[in-house]
Amino acid sequence: MSATRVVRLMADDAEPPGVFRSARGPARNQIDPSSTKWPISGSFLGLVAAMVGLAAFMVVRPEFARLAVFAFVLVGWLISLCLHEFGHAVAAYSCGDTSVRDKGYLTLDPLRYTNVQFSILWPVIFLAIGGIGLPGGAVYVNMRALAKPTYRILVSAAGPLATLAVLILLLAVEHAAGSALMASPPLHAALAFLAFLQLTALIFNLLPIPGLDGWGIVAPMLPRAFQETGARLTGIAPALLLLAFLFVPAVNQMFWRLVFDLSQMSGLDAKEAIRGLRLFQFWR
Repeated sequence: MSATRVVRLMADDAEPPGVFRSARGPARNQIDPSSTKWPISGSFLGLVAAMVGLAAFMVVRPEFARLAVFAFVLVGWLISLCLHEFGHAVAAYSCGDTSVRDKGYLTLDPLRYTNVQFSILWPVIFLAIGGIGLPGGAVYVNMRALAKPTYRILVSAAGPLATLAVLILLLAVEHAAGSALMASPPLHAALAFLAFLQLTALIFNLLPIPGLDGWGIVAPMLPRAFQETGARLTGIAPALLLLAFLFVPAVNQMFWRLVFDLSQMSGLDAKEAIRGLRLFQFWR
């Protein structure tokens, strides 16, 4: 579950050390001839239109705020997931792996990056119970096409950079809208919570744990033995980390302390984000 967001890195046959796999993705070598173009997918544009429509709905019908916030945040999260994975794909394409274009990863189509269990079910569960963003998409990258270790680092870092860009955009919108958002408290809270999720996803994903992007960034610089060990732990390490967050108070407290410290530094209103979480949890 890429805590789940893991770039799926694969070779054509045997995998060299340091190649990490996620638990999901299309079958190896599966290429859809219809997906070899660059245009943005209709599915992604539909998500953007839905997000704008839900924002307008919250403004004109605040009495339905709880359900609208849930849908708005969920749609916004799917958009950010697409942008995160698109970042990986664009970097891979630029570094020599043209297969990502043939597999449709450059179209921002959410169906190319997601599956029910790891991209929707687990992330939504963690959104609901704790407000932690768990990016759950993945792309296949042919590591043999990336000639230099630097390219592998860039591909791993591109996803978090896209998440950071989404976070900055959301903060900029909140800052620019200012008093207009104050007139619509549900929308204000929803935007703050969505930005908060980007921050938690960014911190979580940059941890140097096998299976996460942080490991993909540091692994090419490590000795071969460390890379091999990390490759063996890829399938289980993110799950163990999540269990530590849930059941080891010291780990949980350290994570949230970092989140709230960075919220304060970035100008993100954590109190408003928590209010957005409570609205998101419409069933409570």
